[in-house]
Amino acid sequence: MSKAIRIFETGGPDVLRWRDVDVAAPGRGEVRLRQTAVGLNYIDVYHRGGLYPLAELPAVIGMEGAGVVEGLGPEVTGFEVGQRVAYAGLPPGAYAQERLIPAHRLVALPDGIDDRQAAAMMLKGMTAHYLIRRTYRVQKGDTILVHAAAGGVGSILCQWAKHLGATVIGTVGSDEKADLAGANGCDHAIVYSRENFPERVSEITAGGGVAAVYDSVGRATFEGSLDCLRPLGVMVSFGNASGPVAAVDPAVLGAKGSLFLTRPTLMTYTAKRQDLVAAAEELFDVVLSGQVKIAIHQTYPLAEAAQAHHDLEARKTKGSTVLIP
Repeated sequence: MSKAIRIFETGGPDVLRWRDVDVAAPGRGEVRLRQTAVGLNYIDVYHRGGLYPLAELPAVIGMEGAGVVEGLGPEVTGFEVGQRVAYAGLPPGAYAQERLIPAHRLVALPDGIDDRQAAAMMLKGMTAHYLIRRTYRVQKGDTILVHAAAGGVGSILCQWAKHLGATVIGTVGSDEKADLAGANGCDHAIVYSRENFPERVSEITAGGGVAAVYDSVGRATFEGSLDCLRPLGVMVSFGNASGPVAAVDPAVLGAKGSLFLTRPTLMTYTAKRQDLVAAAEELFDVVLSGQVKIAIHQTYPLAEAAQAHHDLEARKTKGSTVLIP
């Protein structure tokens, strides 16, 4: 029998339980997937804790994985049994040895990208893609601020933005993470535990501010991030690692320079099949060309997902983490 991490109630990492599960034959439009690698992402914490409610419980969480097609449901085209594929986004269910998934959410993996690499980069890499290619399209000569610059999304985003010709400022939690951010293209790493990041950004930009802030931290950095923006700058709030942002008075955006504020999600940007495929292909291109490198800094057995969640929330992890079914 196949196994999966299931949650029967929301809460801390202890609600993650390794259980036997029955995986049915694939239905219309579905693929049965034998998973070889699963990505760990902060949205998994939000689902586990209830910040982002799941449709029903018990449930299997997880939004990113790679594996091999084991079976095809009726009306599935474009895939074949034995083919290597990967995915990121809804529906959840990645924390499993085997799963069913709608075929339209899958992309075929090129030969130059292995399964663990794919599981480490699909959600985080396509998030970086929409952030810097669509939400605010980074241009050569831009200066941007990236919070959690040594994290999974941050590591990819910094490399990609640097490749596009941007000056990248990043915030990190330690000197070790500052070194990692620097290796990933961050021109200026600010250790937030001992430096005031809005003051440092002002110094670095000679008071001009940055074109965009990419903020996955949330409550702890939101107000300071607004102070880092140039007039007409774009505040991109795409995560809540420190807790959700409080209600915002739109007049504040005007007073600080007619700023733009957006709260995007990968699910919206890849809701259409053509957008999903285009994002994945552009991601594969920058990785295969060596412009963006995907480093897996931690692996855990999937059965030990609770420990992985403990470490992620304690900020003990760096870059991408992969769970092995």
